[in-house]
Amino acid sequence: MSETPPRAVRLEATNHEGCFLGKVVSPRKFESGKHTGFPHADLLFGLDLGNLPVFGAAFPEWRGHIDDVYLRPDPSTLVRWKPGLDAVIGDYWLKDGRPVPLCPRNLVRRMVDRLAQHGYYATVAVEIEATVFEESIHEARSRGYRDLSPLGGTAGTAYHHAKSQDWSEYLHAVTERLDEVGIVWEAWNDEDAAGQIELNIAMGDPVKVADDWARTRQVMREVANDLGRSVTFMAKPTAGYGQASHINLSLQRDGANAFYAEDGPSETMQHAVGGLLATIAGNTSIVLPQITSYRRLVDLSGPPVTISWGISNKTAAVRAVVGHPEYSRLEYRLPGADANLYLALAGVLAGVIAGVEQKIEPPEPVTDMAWCLPPGLGIERIPDTITKAAAALDADANLRELLGNEFVDFWVASRRWEWLAFHTMGGDPFAELSEWESARYFELP
Repeated sequence: MSETPPRAVRLEATNHEGCFLGKVVSPRKFESGKHTGFPHADLLFGLDLGNLPVFGAAFPEWRGHIDDVYLRPDPSTLVRWKPGLDAVIGDYWLKDGRPVPLCPRNLVRRMVDRLAQHGYYATVAVEIEATVFEESIHEARSRGYRDLSPLGGTAGTAYHHAKSQDWSEYLHAVTERLDEVGIVWEAWNDEDAAGQIELNIAMGDPVKVADDWARTRQVMREVANDLGRSVTFMAKPTAGYGQASHINLSLQRDGANAFYAEDGPSETMQHAVGGLLATIAGNTSIVLPQITSYRRLVDLSGPPVTISWGISNKTAAVRAVVGHPEYSRLEYRLPGADANLYLALAGVLAGVIAGVEQKIEPPEPVTDMAWCLPPGLGIERIPDTITKAAAALDADANLRELLGNEFVDFWVASRRWEWLAFHTMGGDPFAELSEWESARYFELP
């Protein structure tokens, strides 16, 4: 931190949709409220991405009159964001000191604490995918977010260095800003779709990695604005390839990787896989949160489409990396780029917890391609609509017990509301990508 006092402090958190929210306060105001928290109207957990109230869910006792919830800063996250501006991430709490049941950051912490009861410490990493366009965000808005020019050109598939200079200028500017605010990144590369990038955040504590994810996306937006570009984390911003947020996960116990065994997956890894597959249908609603999320689920196009796992098999929903005492891990390949990573991690860790606590055995691993599987093999497909996934979460006893009925009930209602909004406010289910989706999801979450 610079010794120069800040002129302002930005309070940061996400709501259920993954939107980066908060206030900018004076240093004096920050000092007066950094322990008690800063009031925010509870409607931040009651509005959809179109700024309309979500109907269909019962209001708990702490909601109903646009009462205040309190963003309580986590001092360990305080950074100098830029000259004159500090930034700090926080959680949402109720007046009586209880965590807001819908607070994404608190949900992750609750899963971390539950794992700790069994002697496990989770480490995770995330692959952030986004698409960058030559046009500024103002130009993108004027075009309805359609017919934009991918930054770096349209040639190639993945990993190409033969890009125009503006492509590398953007990524170098992003990583320079990440270095400045203390976010550890590991790599970036050209991804499958035109204008698409992948940026890897280093492995660490789940809450810390989710914090880094939220701030990295903010950096990517701010750098795009500075350079006159636009960036989106839509699951599928064009009719081409979609984009994901793959989660890599391992469990540590007594200083060792609990997923490692010399002869393949350890017993702990087997149970973790069993729990992840047992909850994957319900978790689909959390990690594929929007209408557009489900347009990615096409065989042979990259995302998993079956409830499956395999050793080093990137066509399966869960990929097991085995045989190394340090790098043995699970890759959860289902989440879209539009997922709220806090909630995605909470759901994934809940699946692992269910597997470990109940010693759930997984099915046989898929040794061939997990796309285009014929019927009759006993391998189910991932729910492929927002309402099917919501119904699966509604019925998942494990996720209800671990994430809480209040969160599950609200989330299910909000996804059904999103389906209703799409079908009554201008969405086109027969389009490859409707204008309604572009307007709703390009900038948010």
